Amino acid sequence: MDRITVDPEKRGGRPCLRGLRITVYDVLDYLASGMAEAEILADFPDLEREDIRAALAFAAERERRLVSIPPV
Repeated sequence: MDRITVDPEKRGGRPCLRGLRITVYDVLDYLASGMAEAEILADFPDLEREDIRAALAFAAERERRLVSIPPV
């Protein structure tokens, strides 16, 4: 998770990868639209495979936290 950064001055404070202007949500959206990991890496040469895995891990952890919140 050390690859995920949040800076209020970048992308409105959304979680980004390694301080780049590429958000976790961007990567997840590309994957959800059917882009392969290799295509994402080719389109964004600053990204690394570990960044994509970090984005997935971030989303999984966020989902775990949402599921663990008891209903009101």
